[in-house]
Amino acid sequence: MHILPESVKQKLTLPPGKKILRIGWQQTMLAFGAILSALGYVAFQLPHNIAAGGVSGLGIIINEWTGFPVGMFFLLMNIPLFVLGFHYLGRWRFFWSSIVAVLLFSFSADIFAIYLPKWMSSYPVTDDGLLAAIYAGTLYGLGTGLIYRYGGTIGGSSITARIIYNKTGFPLSQSYLFTDMAIILLAGLVFKLEIALLALISLVITGFISDFVLEGPSQMRTLMIITEKPGPIRDALMFELQRGVTHWEVTGGYSQKTRTMLYLTALRSRIYDIKYIISRIDPEAFMVVGVSQQTWGGYNAPKIDKR
Repeated sequence: MHILPESVKQKLTLPPGKKILRIGWQQTMLAFGAILSALGYVAFQLPHNIAAGGVSGLGIIINEWTGFPVGMFFLLMNIPLFVLGFHYLGRWRFFWSSIVAVLLFSFSADIFAIYLPKWMSSYPVTDDGLLAAIYAGTLYGLGTGLIYRYGGTIGGSSITARIIYNKTGFPLSQSYLFTDMAIILLAGLVFKLEIALLALISLVITGFISDFVLEGPSQMRTLMIITEKPGPIRDALMFELQRGVTHWEVTGGYSQKTRTMLYLTALRSRIYDIKYIISRIDPEAFMVVGVSQQTWGGYNAPKIDKR
């Protein structure tokens, strides 16, 4: 077992007050995410039977057949999944990161299902299935994105997918796809094909929105530039962008020639300017632009006098 050095452990340890505030904020955001997901689920998915995969989608199908409350079904189905997750996904750490979101989603879903028709003058909000699918995916995605961002999970198929991944290496995305698509197809058989299509739209939007909340907008780009004129390009980039540039020597695999690779990050709005600078200084340079989801920390570039 790897033992953490005491100096590192001290840096990671927060004072009691800050630790309580951090945990409190984390649990508050987990709770808000679960309630927001439940609102989108009941306000838009449930009235239109949009079973967009997962245990929550299966709950809509069971509710249509038996009238069994969707929130209670979600909670009961997660009990055996929690037992599996406890043994295979980190025991108490997994348990506490998921239990708050699962309990609040379950109770909130049933409360909303009972009281939303009484509280709202018009329920459901819209009779248009496509609008319902879009807003269901948006709200559910916002909620689950917050839950994932603050270290929790909402249970359901995410538990089985992670277990399969840990045991077999089978990609998480494919595990989600198979389980969710199976429930969407079942919804198409139980209700009608149009419902399955709407559920698929809602599922795609949920994934997009949750990723956006989890990682934020991609404003940064990563650039690698291979050139024989590293000095002038480096100076021009630092002068125009006011950003630091890292460089090292590289050898071409085919030509066996030694060149210099420059590495930097920049706002995507500056890519055009960078292309112009490089084309003017070294038209033979080779540049790769990649998407950098987030940048954080590091050293500030020196301030260069542009007078």
